[in-house]
Amino acid sequence: MTDPYERLRAEAEAGRVEEVVVAVPDLQGRLMGSRLSVPYFLQEAARDGFGACVYLLATDVEMDTGPGYAIDAWDSGFGDFVLRPDPATLRTVLPWDEGTALVLADAVWPGAGPEHDPGLAPEPVAVAPRHVLRTQLDRLAARGLTAYAGTELEFLVFTASYREAWERRYTGLRPAARYNTDYSLQGLEEVEPVARRIRRAMTRAGLRMETARGECHPGQYEIVFRYDEAMATCDNHVLFKDGAKRIAAAEGASLTFMPKFDEGEGNSCHIHLSLRGADGTPVLADPSAGDGMSELMRHFVAGQLACLPDLALLMAPNVNSYKRLQPGAFAPTGVAWGRDNRTCPIRVVGSGPSLRIEHRVPGGDANPYLAVAAAVAAGLYGIDNRLPLPPEHTANALADPSVPRLPATLTEALHRWENSGIAAELFGKETVTHYARAARAELSAFERAVTDWERVRGFERL
Repeated sequence: MTDPYERLRAEAEAGRVEEVVVAVPDLQGRLMGSRLSVPYFLQEAARDGFGACVYLLATDVEMDTGPGYAIDAWDSGFGDFVLRPDPATLRTVLPWDEGTALVLADAVWPGAGPEHDPGLAPEPVAVAPRHVLRTQLDRLAARGLTAYAGTELEFLVFTASYREAWERRYTGLRPAARYNTDYSLQGLEEVEPVARRIRRAMTRAGLRMETARGECHPGQYEIVFRYDEAMATCDNHVLFKDGAKRIAAAEGASLTFMPKFDEGEGNSCHIHLSLRGADGTPVLADPSAGDGMSELMRHFVAGQLACLPDLALLMAPNVNSYKRLQPGAFAPTGVAWGRDNRTCPIRVVGSGPSLRIEHRVPGGDANPYLAVAAAVAAGLYGIDNRLPLPPEHTANALADPSVPRLPATLTEALHRWENSGIAAELFGKETVTHYARAARAELSAFERAVTDWERVRGFERL
């Protein structure tokens, strides 16, 4: 059997790699983990994994944990689970972290696995984002189907460093462009040093860039990478976000993926999704159909519409997510589908082998594993129940009051999620409870906060 880490061993022997970062994507899609020496990784951790505190998958953005999660760190004495590296994710080149390799890991519970019983498979941590997605991909595989995905992330670049931005409480920051640069080839002079370095670094790290351009908000930029199997795309997504921030910091700048930084255009994360059969043949297209869509695709799209309100929490997980999903923000507010209609949350785009859906609800804060899992699960719900596809929306769905509404706030999305029979059926009670607790932690933190808006509105005049 070929050693999956042979390349790492060769790079280390040549003196080009000194450490290996082993990371697990957390509930927010951030990379959490440790740096390991190459010898320790190759001799022990690559085979047996290594311990990391269970609270890593039960925290909010501030790393606060507590009761109510499916993983109760306090109740278990802040014990460990095991991070098992996935060799398919190994990167021996991280251009923003010289001498360092990176591999993503899956969280499993200790006491199971080859080191204890060669016949006993490790028990995965069910609520880990990678496992949540893998569960849905396994359901697809049982039907002879494979999901391919692409994520389109937008971000805003600022001229201030992260330290300066922090000390200024993120107010009064100057965008790295003066005006709307959507598709523009000028006006990006201060954006390009950061964007160029990101593009080249990601290509060296193994991501396949397709396009890059300025966007609507001053300082906004989008880089699109080639689609891949769904898990690989999500792995690339979290690597890109982590690396882009590090590169911006090295340039003395800062960038944000938050869905809505101010009253201007927000940062989206449109997800393109298609299905193939076991032999790799695209299955969503049917050239003999009048609209080119197969019966399977009709059910798949119908499932998106049926499940979207109940699964919105997995695509828009934060208070700020819903600041983007507001009328007039050129982001979806209703539940509809249309062919090449950007006012609908589900846009059918492409033709023939490239026929796919574009899911336009997720913002730049979405955890890609959860958002893609939600889209796959919704599609399977439509397929399994043979849901009929409603007529397409050909007009402006943002301005049509007859279009059913998406949840308008995190509170509403949380209520739909934890009271949903569909969510429980597709994801299981444990996952529903865990991510409901995460949303409740976000809401609690926001409700305790006093915002700049409140001070401006009430300091003198109330």
